[in-house]
Amino acid sequence: MEIQHGYLEDLMGRVIRRNPAEPEFHQAVREVLSSLVPVVEAKPVYIKEGVMDCLVEPERIIKFRVPWEDDQGNVHVNRGFRVQFNSAIGPYKGGLRFHPSVYEGIVKFLGFEQIFKNSLTGLPIGGGKGGSDFDPKGKSDAEVMRFCQSFMTELFKYIGPDTDVPAGDIGVGSREIGYLFGQYKRLRNEFTGVLTGKGLAYGGSLARTEATGYGLCYFTDNMLRDASRSFDGATVVISGSGNVAIYACEKASAFGAKVVAMSDSSGFIHDPDGIDLALVKRLKEVERRRIRDYVEARPSARYHEGCAGIWQIPCDIALPCATQNELDAASAKTLIQNGCFAVAEGANMPCTPEAVEAFQTAGVLFAPAKAANAGGVATSALEMSQNSMRFSWTFEEVDAHLKTIMTDLYHNASAAAAEYGKPGDLVAGANIAGFLKVADAMLAYGLV
Repeated sequence: MEIQHGYLEDLMGRVIRRNPAEPEFHQAVREVLSSLVPVVEAKPVYIKEGVMDCLVEPERIIKFRVPWEDDQGNVHVNRGFRVQFNSAIGPYKGGLRFHPSVYEGIVKFLGFEQIFKNSLTGLPIGGGKGGSDFDPKGKSDAEVMRFCQSFMTELFKYIGPDTDVPAGDIGVGSREIGYLFGQYKRLRNEFTGVLTGKGLAYGGSLARTEATGYGLCYFTDNMLRDASRSFDGATVVISGSGNVAIYACEKASAFGAKVVAMSDSSGFIHDPDGIDLALVKRLKEVERRRIRDYVEARPSARYHEGCAGIWQIPCDIALPCATQNELDAASAKTLIQNGCFAVAEGANMPCTPEAVEAFQTAGVLFAPAKAANAGGVATSALEMSQNSMRFSWTFEEVDAHLKTIMTDLYHNASAAAAEYGKPGDLVAGANIAGFLKVADAMLAYGLV
């Protein structure tokens, strides 16, 4: 993807040289800069005043060791990260990811994306991200607790309700958030809304578990309506089987769709009769089992090893909700050939640039992650608001706020794309709309 602007192309070159061997970060920056060409041509002040140069450089990167002891008394050392990327419009906000693939480049990519996603929500939250190369899979609760306590013992120095408010991400669910929050509370001797995704008993928000998946479908529903399409009667394939995938399945089904496939890191299931969501919830949320076990209770379903094959299943709508770069050009072409008319990203950057280009060239409706999966962080910000008020909203009130936010987000991204000569291009529209709010705040502060 070439950036058709001399200064921005030079800036991209500097990003690559200063951040070597971080392809995910390079990919995210290139996508944004290529979208912003018409913006900086119309408003060169963003270059002149240094906004563009500051935008691609994190305000702060924290990197630390995390020693912890397993149940046998052996000491292990992992790496912890927090990238506080941009606080122009509010405290840093973004999840913590515990997964062996985590390294500085992944965290920078996610933090950079978070800037624009958070801006798009219309709420006062900046962009950040963090995590560790620790793998909670196969660990006992006691081992996870000791790791989380060690992790927070360092991280607590750099976060706070008005500074940086982490949340969960891959590998960080309610169990991990509880351990992290408990250690923060111990160390600071204060009860504040410093983490989101908390349990309902200690400051969490109703609808937070459902938020990203529901928000994905609210955004997609608006995109489909504008194209005179609908979820109703559509066949849907969803990758993943975590919170995002499960609740995207729930809401898509409520909108009248039939979801026929889901996956996890080992493989995928295809159930032509429609996914039994109650069974998936029991396997993944209660029993913590693998998706392959689904077929034990559903003889009509088939399990397939490996994840890429899920995109071979014919569908009308594809919702990739697993991980970054899971859907490549070959899979995109297969979806197009099989008649898929809409793709909406539930995970962070799950489609490769080549896949996105294939969808857009073929006229497939495409919703980028920074817009379509913003429902999770939006509801996290609503949790922050409830914590600040020492008050809780009902599920219906939170869900109504979420639906309004995702509807407004869609229309703002669509309008920005049209204003800058790219009607229907929601990738460009989301990048532009998210950028403008942050950039104008940075200009207002003077030297950024």
